[in-house]
Amino acid sequence: MELNDAVATLAALAQESRLDAFRLLVQAGPEGMQAGQIAAALGVPPNTLTFHFDRLRMAGLVSVRREGRAMIYTAHFTTINALLAYLTENCCGGVPCTPAQVCKPASGKRHKSPA
Repeated sequence: MELNDAVATLAALAQESRLDAFRLLVQAGPEGMQAGQIAAALGVPPNTLTFHFDRLRMAGLVSVRREGRAMIYTAHFTTINALLAYLTENCCGGVPCTPAQVCKPASGKRHKSPA
């Protein structure tokens, strides 16, 4: 990630509703969430949420797809991982240290562990 991209990404997240929406989408995983569910969960009017999602999409943090009449938003984990890598690339003063964890969304299916 380049400096300008990092600044744009951080700027998109530097607003309470956008940060809350992005964190909710991270929790939702790769399946994403319907716009109406997000608006209800955050208590944000749908038209206001659309404005915020436009900012997040321009920064490469979310994508949207249509399923019937519903708009489904999903987080772009590659973008947030690139931002985390950019922010921590010089950690520990250049001395090798444990790398930051890469965000890997869990699949929507949970498997039972053998007993």
